[in-house]
Amino acid sequence: MTIDHIFIFTTDQGQVADELVAFGLTEGSSRVHPGQGTTNRKFYFDNFFLEVLWVHDEAEIKSEVMKTIGLFERSAFHQNEFSRFGLCLVNDDDTDKLFENAADYQPSYFPEGMKINYLKNDLQPSLPWTFRLPFKGQKKAVNEPTQHKNGIIKLTKASFSYTHNVADQYVNHFHGKKNISFHQADHVGLILTFDDHAQGLTKVFDRLNLTIAY
Repeated sequence: MTIDHIFIFTTDQGQVADELVAFGLTEGSSRVHPGQGTTNRKFYFDNFFLEVLWVHDEAEIKSEVMKTIGLFERSAFHQNEFSRFGLCLVNDDDTDKLFENAADYQPSYFPEGMKINYLKNDLQPSLPWTFRLPFKGQKKAVNEPTQHKNGIIKLTKASFSYTHNVADQYVNHFHGKKNISFHQADHVGLILTFDDHAQGLTKVFDRLNLTIAY
């Protein structure tokens, strides 16, 4: 399985992304998601992008259309047990079995019929909201900056920690994968390893529950 991107919900209108800029990451484009009530700031790499996400319109994210999707619960991570993370996997044959019984979401910002497959993981809320886009294969970033002052080039592993006792098929789908792992801990968190930790350096972003090893 290949990671397309990962989102992290924030409660400060994305201001925490300034810490990523100060760390030496070059910021890319941002986007409003019409009908979804969210806005983002993005950071692109050779094979992946990181999305800092927040709610700009609570009425939209709580609408009848959106309430079954489960994104509002993720955005309210500071008030509940839900993970603030979203894991987007590349839509290819390797992910077909994982999304075999997934629900569909038709965003207003995609053409009709172009639906997102998603897994709410609402029974295991400390696992990430997981989805794949309707486009087959990995899309290369076009007109997005991928050069960073700290020398980071590409993602080599994402490791998610969860707090619940997980015993379901979701985690089993990732057993043996070198680039994605899950482990139980006393907190919900994410470690992103870039370039196989070639520089031997680590940076912790407490406000994002994120550690970057590079």
